Amino acid sequence: MALVNKIAQSGLQLIDLETFFPEHEIVEFDLRDYLYQGLILKEKEFRQAMKDADWESICGGKVLCVHCSADAIIPVWSFMLVAALAQSVAHEIYGGTPQNYLEYHYNCVIRGMNIAAFQDERVILKGCGKKQVPWSAYLGLTARLRDVAQSIMYGEPCSTVPIWKRPSKGVRKKD
Repeated sequence: MALVNKIAQSGLQLIDLETFFPEHEIVEFDLRDYLYQGLILKEKEFRQAMKDADWESICGGKVLCVHCSADAIIPVWSFMLVAALAQSVAHEIYGGTPQNYLEYHYNCVIRGMNIAAFQDERVILKGCGKKQVPWSAYLGLTARLRDVAQSIMYGEPCSTVPIWKRPSKGVRKKD
């Protein structure tokens, strides 16, 4: 007796957002670590620390997320200096936290998706994965798919949560 994959035969289109997770490691560079007494950035000391930093080991081939988690006023030039020094070894440089970067990354992916491929399809946005896909990615993709998909569900093909279904044409509600 042959096994039948009923999910494959169901016509459901599965989108696994984990497949779009960034390939390169994401590292954080917090300027808080370079503040004098946790309050201010001293230019001379900061410039020397940045000059002495081993950028290859910090961010070689990685996504460098530069931000400051301290409640301090940080001059714009300090971010620019980090970018200038890390650019030759980092895969990508982003201004913000790693979580901000993931949201940005997924926003770019979703904006670039060809959603016409999901015209009149029943779509499942796969959940319960191993990677931390931001909830904003599910929100953004749902908003884009709503105008084309027949229905949108969340979860696994064997157990989904209905999110949206296009109203049937020609069906009138009783008064």
